Amino acid sequence: MRMKSKIACVLFLLLPGFLAGQMANPAAVAITSEPSHHLVLDNDKVRAFKVEVAPHASTLLHQHDHDYLFITLGESQVSNEVRGKPPVTLQLKDGETHFVKGGFAHVARNLSDQPFRNVTIELMQPTQGDVKVCDSAKEGCNVQFGQQGSIGGLVICAMTKDLIIAGNFRVRETTIPASLSSAEQVHHNGYLLIAISDLRLRSKPGKGGASFLSKKAGDVDWAPDGSTGSLTNVTKTSARFITLEFE
Repeated sequence: MRMKSKIACVLFLLLPGFLAGQMANPAAVAITSEPSHHLVLDNDKVRAFKVEVAPHASTLLHQHDHDYLFITLGESQVSNEVRGKPPVTLQLKDGETHFVKGGFAHVARNLSDQPFRNVTIELMQPTQGDVKVCDSAKEGCNVQFGQQGSIGGLVICAMTKDLIIAGNFRVRETTIPASLSSAEQVHHNGYLLIAISDLRLRSKPGKGGASFLSKKAGDVDWAPDGSTGSLTNVTKTSARFITLEFE
């Protein structure tokens, strides 16, 4: 009986330390179980989430098993708190696009007075090759110019530029001023469009009739394989969107 009492006593003494360790190192939830992440698209190439974190709130500790992209909607200041590393403060701009290697858990803490909104896109297939982040200020990035126009004597044009290039995918940003058209694009594989601004676009396909695409900022649209053509902005404000294209 004394031996059993000693064992029970030792277990009792160890329990508070065990519970304290569990509280200090909580288990990370899956991204699909994190309340701020809302799944909006799921296929064999991508899983897309609309994310919104209230002012001065934070996500749960959640796991990123896959490489992913995130595109900020609006400006925000966020503390990125990766488990096992010091927090890093990010000052994010509207439409800012980042590639992140998976295999970690973190908390995103909103430090600003506005909601932190983004679109997070998990890449369901492994990233191939080196990932190149284009910086037009430092190196020549691939830029395509579309239809030109003018406002008050100032020449404006539609523009598509590379942001991120890997062996099996490419991320581009397109800006189309009001009433102008983008350069013609050829997509041999399916691609994802992410609206940075509200969009009302008319497609000019190589074959077949025209169609319209209407999206709110933060909406996503999956386009099928083999699309070709240009896009015309039929609104009175500039259209801006990101495309994730697969090689």
